[in-house]
Amino acid sequence: MPFLPELTRPAGLSEKLSGGRVRCLACAHRCVAAPGGTGLCGARYNDGGTLMAPWGYVSGAAPDPIEKKPFFHALPGARTLSFGMFGCNFRCSFCQNWEISDVKAAAGLSPHKTGAAELAAAAAGCGAKLVVSTYNEPLITAEWAAGVFAEAKALGLRTGFVSNGYATPEAAAFLRPSLDLWKVDLKSFDEENYSRVCGARLDRVLEGIRIIKEAGFWLEVVTLLIPGFNDSDGEISAMAAFLAGLSPDIPWHLTAFHPDHLMSDRASTPAATLYRARDRALAKGLRYVYCGNVPGSAGQDTLCPACGRAVVRREGFGVKENLLEGTGTCPCGRAIPGVWK
Repeated sequence: MPFLPELTRPAGLSEKLSGGRVRCLACAHRCVAAPGGTGLCGARYNDGGTLMAPWGYVSGAAPDPIEKKPFFHALPGARTLSFGMFGCNFRCSFCQNWEISDVKAAAGLSPHKTGAAELAAAAAGCGAKLVVSTYNEPLITAEWAAGVFAEAKALGLRTGFVSNGYATPEAAAFLRPSLDLWKVDLKSFDEENYSRVCGARLDRVLEGIRIIKEAGFWLEVVTLLIPGFNDSDGEISAMAAFLAGLSPDIPWHLTAFHPDHLMSDRASTPAATLYRARDRALAKGLRYVYCGNVPGSAGQDTLCPACGRAVVRREGFGVKENLLEGTGTCPCGRAIPGVWK
C-alpha cells in the first residue's frame, strides 16, 4: 500500500516506461515501480503509470540554529526553519529519526497539512534566514522541497538540504534554481558497511557528492564517527583524501556517536577520537575540519588558513564572534569560502 496517497502529486523526477511502469529519478536507487508499487523509500509510488511524490505536509517543523544542521560556512548564527516529512531511501542501523524515516514506523503518525507558501511565510515570520529540508531524506520529497524553496526565495530566504547524498544529475538540475546549500552525510568509506548498515552503495554516495559539488551548490560534509565501524585511521584518511581531492575547501564535520536505534551495542565516541581524526584530515589537505556532538569540544571555530586567526568563534550551536559577516574575508585579506550574506 502506498504511504499517504492523499498527500501526493505527480512527480517531476520520473520517467515513464513500458507496461505502465515508471522509473524514479530522485535518488541513485533509480527504482522502477509497476502500477501500485512503491520505491524503496515507500513514499513515492506508481498510480496507474504515473509516479506520485509527497506533497502538502510536514512531519514536523521547528526553528533551529544553522550550526545544528550543521552548516558552519553559511550565515553563521542564522536561524533556520527546519522541516521534515516521512520516509527514507536508506535503512541506517544508527538512525536517530527512525520514527519518521521508516514509513512502517510512521504509519500511526499524523502529518501536518500545509502549503508551500504558508511554510515559507512561517519561516519569514519567525525571523529565519533559511528554510531547510531535513529530519528525513529530502531527495525523496524533492518536488515538495522545490515548491517550498521557490516560495522562500520569493521572500528573500536561503534554502538548504540535509541529505545522505544519494543524488542524481536529474535531481541536482531540478533543484539548482531553488536550492543553495547541501549538507551530505558520508557515513563510511567501506562498501560492505554501507550495504550492510545503510542499505546503500558507497560508490553512488561518492558520485552524488561529486554531482552536488560540480552543480555549484554550497557543500558541507558530516561524518558520524562510530567506534569500531568507521573510526580507523585508514578509513578516516581515505575519506579525507577523497574530499580534499574534490576541493580542500569543503568543510568536514566530525561528530560523536551516541548509541541509538539498532546500534546500541557500542559506546559513545570519545572526544579524543574526533581530535585524532581532525589531525589526520588536516594532514590530508582539508582546510576546514570541525568536531561536534561533544560538549566543550575543541575544533568548532573557523580558522583562517593563511594567518591562523579564529574568524568565527563558536560555543555549542552559538556564535561568539564573526569576523566574516557580509564579506567572507579574514582581516588579513584571505577570502574564506562559503555563503556569508
